[in-house]
Amino acid sequence: MYYPYFRGKQYELITIREMAVVLAEKNFVPVIEPVRESLGGLKKALSAVYEAGGRAIVIVNPYYGDHKEDGASITGLLQESFSNIDNISAGILLRNDMDVNEVMACYDQHVDHNPVLVHAGFTAPKELAVALEKEMAGLTNIFIEDYAKLLYRKHFGQGRRILVRDGFKRQRNADYKPIEEFTDLHVTYDELGMAGFGDFLIAGDVYSESGGPAYAVAIHITFIDPDKDDVMYIYHFVSNTNDTPTDPAGKFAQALEKLIAKLDSGNSHILETDAVQEFRSLHAKGHFPGLGYVKKLSMKHHIETLAAYCG
Repeated sequence: MYYPYFRGKQYELITIREMAVVLAEKNFVPVIEPVRESLGGLKKALSAVYEAGGRAIVIVNPYYGDHKEDGASITGLLQESFSNIDNISAGILLRNDMDVNEVMACYDQHVDHNPVLVHAGFTAPKELAVALEKEMAGLTNIFIEDYAKLLYRKHFGQGRRILVRDGFKRQRNADYKPIEEFTDLHVTYDELGMAGFGDFLIAGDVYSESGGPAYAVAIHITFIDPDKDDVMYIYHFVSNTNDTPTDPAGKFAQALEKLIAKLDSGNSHILETDAVQEFRSLHAKGHFPGLGYVKKLSMKHHIETLAAYCG
């Protein structure tokens, strides 16, 4: 079904924790690439998923962040805190700097944690498919679409296949158009021979350690349009003030005012999720909770929207 891909920053992990019950109920499986040295937040998020009866995939060899050079502490967390738990899988990130021997060594090291292959730039699919021939039928393969085109994916046709598409076109906040198409993959994934779909939520695949000073504040809200074959679109509600990095609270208020106006217009197609209700509450109270919290609400809304669509 749905496999949202998170980079494990603080508010991403909080989102997973707070949405654990919804994720479990809908059989949604978060993929988490830990990027912070401290793994306390990751452990809390995984525990919440496990206690809710859900599943999660943890990348044990991250490409970004504090564990890029060595993911041993992530492996240690899985072995110490989540051993003999089938619902928490080890994700092996296949990049262009890995060869088949390295992939197989990582696979064998994590075989007790139901390894999942995340294809994101690997260049020897045919050779790897041969090496994994005996395991292929029970193997889950997650393909990052920009790095794993149709011919690449054909080599893994005997396994379970998930396609992840980055629908978020990252720009400077001030440059976003009011609305643009996000994805149709939730509608078309089965037509592409996939067992599930995923995305990078409203963060995108472009990784940065911090956003820097916010010259403009943007609230990103996805919605599914039943009048356009259920394609998902995204609104970008951007503050009017964008010439200095001061007064983020005032800029948030400007962006929030635009969101509320669109909601109240009656033709927004935005689902009135719990996250949207919290945006309404923030507007009513005139409160700015911080940009990380705003991002969390947008991610929660995105998950709630897909949960409603997937029934």
